[in-house]
Amino acid sequence: MPPRTIIHLDMNAFFASVEQQCNPALLDKPIAVVGRGSRTVVTTASYEARAFGVKTGMNKFEAQRQCPHIIFVEGNNRRYAETCEGFTAMCRTFTPLVEVFSIDEVFMDVTGSLKIFSSARDIIARIKQQIKNKYGLTCSAGIAPNKLLAKLASDREKPDGLVDIPPDTVLPFLENLPVQDLCGIGNKTQAKLALLGITTCGQLGRADAHMLTRHFGVMGDMLRHMGRGEDDSPVVPLEETPDPKSIGHSHTLPSDITRRDLLDFHLLRLSEMVGRRARDGGFAGRTVCLTIRYKDFTTFTRRVSVSHPICETPDIFGAAKGILDGIKLQQAVRLVGVALSQLGEMPLQLPLFTKQAKSRELTRAMDEINNRFGDFTLTWGSMLEHDDSEAHGGVISPAWRPEGPRKIEF
Repeated sequence: MPPRTIIHLDMNAFFASVEQQCNPALLDKPIAVVGRGSRTVVTTASYEARAFGVKTGMNKFEAQRQCPHIIFVEGNNRRYAETCEGFTAMCRTFTPLVEVFSIDEVFMDVTGSLKIFSSARDIIARIKQQIKNKYGLTCSAGIAPNKLLAKLASDREKPDGLVDIPPDTVLPFLENLPVQDLCGIGNKTQAKLALLGITTCGQLGRADAHMLTRHFGVMGDMLRHMGRGEDDSPVVPLEETPDPKSIGHSHTLPSDITRRDLLDFHLLRLSEMVGRRARDGGFAGRTVCLTIRYKDFTTFTRRVSVSHPICETPDIFGAAKGILDGIKLQQAVRLVGVALSQLGEMPLQLPLFTKQAKSRELTRAMDEINNRFGDFTLTWGSMLEHDDSEAHGGVISPAWRPEGPRKIEF
């Protein structure tokens, strides 16, 4: 089987770059994109801010300590989502095999496209120019025979770089490369490998298979293949993405709370977000999960199963509230989350009773209005009793996708 040609595109400082293009006064300035809440963290920093040591995940105080003249910009998730949809559509004009890895990254399998275009470099040059012309943005790109190496290549030169790893150069390229440079090897795995005397990809690729399996279980064999630059995972386009196992939302609260009415408010809001995504995707679930994080960061999850698949907000909220009512809170709550799991297709059977039929019609009408005019344009009366201004300024989830049940409207 001939080697594949895989491209990985990674938008450079994506959120910050989008904000700089939308507001020319921010160009060449050290900026950090943050959420709306008081407990927000840096989601992306511009390269000007990174030069001072500002990193993703820092809180505002830490970022300002690194760069006293940093400019904080409240993120616009809708703008980032629309930009992602735009450059993803550009990529699809070159190959149908486009996988959205995250909101600012895509994989492309252009093996078949090389019959039309002269080379992968030609495809990248065209895409880069289109993105630059429409959005004023740059991206880094990697070309390799598989996804693992393509992502590795795109990380080597930023911003606006291009690195090609031909099949016959893979092993020399990896020989002295630190293992942590491979996507999928985090700090814990790196530390465990270091205790075994393995610090480079070359050493990992030559490591004894039985030894790796003994220390890492089934992951051991995969790590050995990674050290050799071997990866046969396909590029999965959006329309072939497997159905999600669960649909959930969580929210870090503006301040730690113990009041049950405030917790109920956030539960209802999260239940509506979960239910709407489930309904839009045609899913219903049999298990509702509630996640609580205390102010000392102790986190736990409780779940309850229901007798029949549900997807309407009152049903999800009722189950989540039932879980919460059975918990004796030990501390003030910092974060609350709601998820729907054991998903299946949404039942198509018409309700037998008038009350159920009215509830379904009400839900359908609310979804249509909110899909058209934005989240919570039409909402539940009890949600109007509390201020949720910070609830709409959250950080976009890494699981966001431009299509399907993982698409979140902003």
